[in-house]
Amino acid sequence: MPKLITTRTRIADLGKPRIVIIGGGFGGLELAKGLEGLKAQTVLFDKYNHHCFQPLLYQVASSGLDTGSIVFPFRRRFGSQQDFFFRMGEVTAIKPEENYIETSIGGVKYDYLVLAHGASTNYYGMKDVEEHAMPLKNIIDSIKLRNKIIQNFELALLTDDAELMNSLMDFVIVGGGPTGVEMAGALAELKSHVFPRDYPELQLGHMDIHLVEATGRLLNGMSDVAGEKALQYLQNMGVKVHLNTAVKTYDGHEVSFNNGNKLMTRTLIWAAGVKAHPIQGLSEEAIGRAGRIKVDEFNRVKGYDNIFAIGDAAIMEGADKDFVNGHPQVAPPAMQQGRLLAENIKRIIHKKKLKPFRYKDQGSMATIGRNRAVVDLKIPFKIKTQGTIAWFIWMFVHLMSLVGARNRVLVLINWLSSYFSYDKSNRVIIARPKDGVS
Repeated sequence: MPKLITTRTRIADLGKPRIVIIGGGFGGLELAKGLEGLKAQTVLFDKYNHHCFQPLLYQVASSGLDTGSIVFPFRRRFGSQQDFFFRMGEVTAIKPEENYIETSIGGVKYDYLVLAHGASTNYYGMKDVEEHAMPLKNIIDSIKLRNKIIQNFELALLTDDAELMNSLMDFVIVGGGPTGVEMAGALAELKSHVFPRDYPELQLGHMDIHLVEATGRLLNGMSDVAGEKALQYLQNMGVKVHLNTAVKTYDGHEVSFNNGNKLMTRTLIWAAGVKAHPIQGLSEEAIGRAGRIKVDEFNRVKGYDNIFAIGDAAIMEGADKDFVNGHPQVAPPAMQQGRLLAENIKRIIHKKKLKPFRYKDQGSMATIGRNRAVVDLKIPFKIKTQGTIAWFIWMFVHLMSLVGARNRVLVLINWLSSYFSYDKSNRVIIARPKDGVS
């Protein structure tokens, strides 16, 4: 009989302060990098063994990039960092009175604990939507969505039922933020440039792309001109945009809206919001709006001296005068908090005064497709631009933000190839396709 494997963390006590980081997203990654050189033990827990560059997940889902281009193994990044330990596991509970966490692979003590575990998709209590919709939060989601998109077209070839064929070729994207806008644009480009060559037997005019937004405009975190231009770009690309429209129900076949309208689709892509991951053990007073963890201006969790939270998991209310209701749940605040917290932990260990966090908002951007993007820059100077120049700015910023030179090269090659060939080279189904559709 094979020997039963008993999991345990196996992290030796080095007699140094131990900093445990839960989550290797943008904030956790910057924090771990910033602790290099400190005479302390850094332990990173994540349920995956890699960092994922989430802003480009939609390009994996739409066949523009392969998965290896936007993920980077933690062990490769931190392999040479002294006193660094990575463990693949999920934290299940915190015991603050014991300075101890429980995980799926065993427990471990800490001197300082940092909660950087990000956020999950928010379905706002709609269980049917949660069951049938396609989220886009991690690399597995993007692969599943790519499988679904391509498989739908393979199945559409096999049916004489016009209604079924249309529902396989129609897509509804919920959420008018950057993810929803970019996904809608990517599908529109597939419809215009790729699928006509791949599926000449299908009438691509029957492929409808719907973008649904509950408020009265797109890209609410950006300027009015950016939202208006994004709407114009999408409509010119054939996307049907539904503003002031919210989803009520979805059963995997039909989606119903608050205005009484309905659409038939086998693919509902959910990009409409996030909520914090719950972790047991923190006091009720430490939990704020949407499950986010309340922190002070040093990202210290309310009620605790040695527990911190950063990024999407945290909410800093009132401390940052320009963001009194908390910071947006996007990558830049998480990265800035991670860098400052690394410095502040060093200051704690060396008994120095802590620095308060003040978010430097550098602006926002979104791409809608080839030569179409919107950019609102605030640093180093304020500029609002749209079109080709904005598209090149968007590409440069995202390219330089990727972890690892290899990933930057791979993405650049893919982008150049797609630009000149109008092609998406990663149209593969990595799953056992179903023989039919129910």
